Amino acid sequence: MDRQPPRATSDEIDLYIRTYYSLLRSSGDVRVRAFEEAHLFSRSSLHLGAEDPSPDLAAFAYSAARLPDCMPSIRKVVLGQSVAQFLAAGFPIEQWQVVRTRGRRRPLRWDGKQTLAVFVASGSDIDDLVPILTAYQIEWNKLRDRLLGAHIASVQDDLALASALGTDEAGVAKLRGALGPSSSRILSDMIAHDCDVFVRLLDGSFREYQRSAQRWWREIKAGVPQGRPVYFVSSNSHSLANLFGGYARAHSGEILEYLRASNVEQLAPRYDEALAAGNENDATNILYYSLRHFVHANPARMSLVQENDLNAGIRAVNSPGKIDVDAQVIDLSALRVENLDPRVRVPGIENLVKSRAVLINIDYPLGMASYHHLAAISLGVDELRGIYVMGKAATLNGRVGDVMISKIVHDEHSTNTYLFRNALSAADVQPFMKHGTVLDNQKALTVRSAFLQNRDYMDVFYREGYTVMEMEAGPYLSAAYEIAEPRRHPKDEIVSLVDQNHFELGIIHYASDTPYSRRQSLLSKSLSYFGMESTYGCAIAIARRIFQSELARL
Repeated sequence: MDRQPPRATSDEIDLYIRTYYSLLRSSGDVRVRAFEEAHLFSRSSLHLGAEDPSPDLAAFAYSAARLPDCMPSIRKVVLGQSVAQFLAAGFPIEQWQVVRTRGRRRPLRWDGKQTLAVFVASGSDIDDLVPILTAYQIEWNKLRDRLLGAHIASVQDDLALASALGTDEAGVAKLRGALGPSSSRILSDMIAHDCDVFVRLLDGSFREYQRSAQRWWREIKAGVPQGRPVYFVSSNSHSLANLFGGYARAHSGEILEYLRASNVEQLAPRYDEALAAGNENDATNILYYSLRHFVHANPARMSLVQENDLNAGIRAVNSPGKIDVDAQVIDLSALRVENLDPRVRVPGIENLVKSRAVLINIDYPLGMASYHHLAAISLGVDELRGIYVMGKAATLNGRVGDVMISKIVHDEHSTNTYLFRNALSAADVQPFMKHGTVLDNQKALTVRSAFLQNRDYMDVFYREGYTVMEMEAGPYLSAAYEIAEPRRHPKDEIVSLVDQNHFELGIIHYASDTPYSRRQSLLSKSLSYFGMESTYGCAIAIARRIFQSELARL
């Protein structure tokens, strides 16, 4: 049995965490500036240029992508767990504008002026948001200093901007991409004022997180047939719907016509190349990826997609309980074989019509919210037959697009090391992968936040054989322990779930980041459609495993 690894959190990271939690206990506003010293001292691997007077464009781009486009106007960020909390504190957020970010699914409301309301579903939202805000503010002010010093005549002159910021045109393009379509206006704002944001936490109690999760589950439960066995999947809102519903494949002609007319990401030529090479997997994955663009070009199509999915046995529940974790309730007996992607049609699939089981798929929550959501579901169903988790992760030994399957997870929240029998293996995924590598028998580290790690922190675990860094497996395993055992999960122990026979466990991740290689890192590169192979390889493996398990029971 593997020995307990060293404590992962370094002294610098510990200090940072203690600093912002102690300050946020205040009943008033706290300046983000109060977090900056601890942030700099933490030497985050995502903010390597924090102490350098030159702007760290990669860290700024990462942070800006996880904040709404209105962020340049924001002077106060208020964190809360429910509408009632915000109303009681004097923030009528139901009248405010809904805003979103490109890199995080988190409910946000903007008063149209200088205040942003943020719903937090667990402590992980705080661990995620505070370093993002702090990095954003540090880099905004460094960029402003450079622009002021250079006396820029026009913020639309990319060559002048590159010279002022000490970068090249590619760096300016990255900066404009981070700022969005209003980049010139925001750069003018940057010259006009510094960034000095205040944060206020209304309530961060464990009890309130549980209540939020219960509100979320109540809205989903209304559509779950009572007394039916359940397979739980944490993945995303599109993979299983595409694999089971069949809309994209049935409307491939319309989607391709749109792609050829709009030339989105050169997808039409790539589709043609895949077909010419006989690569049906790539061609179908491109269709699935293109469906999002097809729908966004004409939002009225969304109702047609959802109607198709509903007829195929898939009922969507969007933002239940005002929490931005969408869910799908899938009646296995209502799935139609002709709608299923050929890659998930296991032998005997026609007998699935006899199943009483329901599959509940949720758009994976962030960090500790995973624990609260699975705990809420487990209290509301009679029989849980399987727990399957698919998510994004950083890899310390692979490449972006690879797939990692772990059997050991060290959780930074509980400081437990979980050992479990993973129902998935490399052989389940490899047939659906042409470009990426599938690595099983891995060891994963569940971190508190992408920013709350540094190179020393990662080195300790890499020497111990940990090669996967992600954010939800540990909390899910803590909830799984409490479903299987008659007590709360322990802390700081080696915990074996190998012999539990209450349900099947399957955990799989695809690599979206390589922290040791800035060149490949998501700090500067989105997975785009290239991530479809690994995403659907993982989803297909989970779907086939559930079908095989259910058919074996029948």
